[in-house]
Amino acid sequence: MNTESVKQSVVDSYGKLAKSTQSGLFSKLFACCDLSDNANQVGETIGYSKEELSAVPEGSNLGVGCGNPSALAKIKKGQTVLDLGSGAGFDAFLASPLVGDHGKVIGVDLSEDMLSLATRNAKKGKYANVEFINGDIEDLPIDDATVDHIISNCVINLSLNKGDVYKEAFRVLKKGGKLSISDIVLEKELPEVIKNSLAGHIACVSGAEKLETYLQYVEQAGFKDIRIDAKANFPLELMLTDPQVMKIAKEMNFNLNSEEAKDIASRVSSISISANKY
Repeated sequence: MNTESVKQSVVDSYGKLAKSTQSGLFSKLFACCDLSDNANQVGETIGYSKEELSAVPEGSNLGVGCGNPSALAKIKKGQTVLDLGSGAGFDAFLASPLVGDHGKVIGVDLSEDMLSLATRNAKKGKYANVEFINGDIEDLPIDDATVDHIISNCVINLSLNKGDVYKEAFRVLKKGGKLSISDIVLEKELPEVIKNSLAGHIACVSGAEKLETYLQYVEQAGFKDIRIDAKANFPLELMLTDPQVMKIAKEMNFNLNSEEAKDIASRVSSISISANKY
């Protein structure tokens, strides 16, 4: 897959997701992006508390994550927190009270539609210390050494240049800064038809890599004290049998029966990792 075509497909697809949310059409577009009435249940499954899920404005929780980086972040008052791939603002809003009035939360996203939705949600929730900016996580529009803590939830797997993402994260972090990431990794290699599929990529599957490879990107960027804080099976079969996912897949000549979907699910896990910059 071409890097630019993947980026554009991701932007277009998540743009549709944002538009459907803003229009009130909570249809399920993607498996890792469950916009149904069960979004809160999905949130609890991947690690959010009921209190966290109820604390943000309606339309912030799109069910797009695979873990809870904010729970692992140990964010402190007065810090600057950067959310990579901030979407509708869910994790940024959870970080907001943790940094307090003298802190700041910055959400970066490539989709203008998502940025619009997040900004609208921020106004609804009166989050004065949160801002959202357009940017590529592989080339962040952030100055060197200006961020205390970076969080991200099921986004970096969408990049074909994960090494660049982690190098950029290292660059913008201050000395002593921390990284807290939830993402998708492979337990076993995916079939070639999945690995080469844009539909599979957008559904948070084909961009995933083996855990050891993933951790190398983090280490090679310069991070230390790299830890796996949580690791769990991800219910991928729910995603791959979703009617809208299958519709997209069919349009791309990409079809899976339920047994194949279950096989794919067994090959994928969600992880939460943390690391430091010294």
